[in-house]
Amino acid sequence: MPQPVLLVVAHGSRDPRHAATVHALARRVAAARPGLRVVTGFLDHCGPSVPEVVDRLVAEGVREVVALPLFLSRAFHAKADVPLVLDRATADHPGLRLRVTDVLGPSPLLLDALERRLYEAGLRPGDRCSTGVVLASAGSTDPEAGAVIADLARRWQRRAGWLAVRPAFASAALPRTEDAVRALRAEGVRRIAVAPYVLAPGFLPDRIERGALDAGADTIATCLGDAAELGRLILDRYASARSGRLVGAGRA
Repeated sequence: MPQPVLLVVAHGSRDPRHAATVHALARRVAAARPGLRVVTGFLDHCGPSVPEVVDRLVAEGVREVVALPLFLSRAFHAKADVPLVLDRATADHPGLRLRVTDVLGPSPLLLDALERRLYEAGLRPGDRCSTGVVLASAGSTDPEAGAVIADLARRWQRRAGWLAVRPAFASAALPRTEDAVRALRAEGVRRIAVAPYVLAPGFLPDRIERGALDAGADTIATCLGDAAELGRLILDRYASARSGRLVGAGRA
């Protein structure tokens, strides 16, 4: 039997770097699992849309799909937009068996990816005990999402031994990246690194970088992007979802 197609459901952005990064990550996943077909659909701003991708798959005779919401936490898009678009897809195609995975976070693999990006930006493992890290996410009005970031910061500090790890947000919540950097500096932290907890470049990641530069951060990592750890995490989610719940009309 063929493997179910993996449908990566991404947010989308008017910034072309976003889609390019998502496609690069999808290629990494496909290369790591020969025989697995990986396709990408976007919720907004760029194409192809999720309904367009599902329509095309069904027209080709595909009858089983695993959808992976490419989000780091269960904020509004993961809670509302993704279920809505997937329910509509199964309603339009009653014969389609569509399962949905959990979002990517939280996961120890994401912490591994964050550390990889910091080391690529110039930090060394021996710098941990003297470095304060700002864990900068896009931000959300959903209090659950903010709590997840704060908890992730605490767990990362305990696990890795950073001098400090403080959460920050590019929008919708406080503190901003620049405020978190300045607060660490005021506490006497001499080396400060900013780790963007975002998947792909775009408007909010650019705001994180500007805030870090304006506040004088010593090291600024890149987005998580197509890090190998994310590829492994996506395959883990795919494997667990193959025996998971069906979406909408696909339950029939």
